[in-house]
Amino acid sequence: MVTNTSGKKKTAIARATVREGEGRVRINASPVELLEPETARLKVLEPFRVVEGVRDDVDIEVDVQGGGVMGQADAARTAIARGIVEHSGDAELRDAYMAFDRTLLVNDVRRSEPKKWGGPGARARYQKSYR
Repeated sequence: MVTNTSGKKKTAIARATVREGEGRVRINASPVELLEPETARLKVLEPFRVVEGVRDDVDIEVDVQGGGVMGQADAARTAIARGIVEHSGDAELRDAYMAFDRTLLVNDVRRSEPKKWGGPGARARYQKSYR
């Protein structure tokens, strides 16, 4: 059985395909063990550390586009966790992921606010001088 899922974080979008296999995880066609920096790799592998033995019988291919390194890692992590839960159909696994961290299964809806006129950022204003 093949399962397709997706995950989002800021402007990064990850699409994951989960199928029967022997534990291979590939992100943008390269093994997850080669993913740099290490913090991004640890974040992507989090769904496997929460529940042991989930990785052994599935192959996961993730295609990530947009955003930065950590945004892509968060999006891939969500897509992987959703794919594993949907592929296994296990309610206890879903509950374990939700208890650990809700963003494993639910996208983070926060976005950066657009910059406006009259200041250097979205909310900050230029200082006013009286003298």
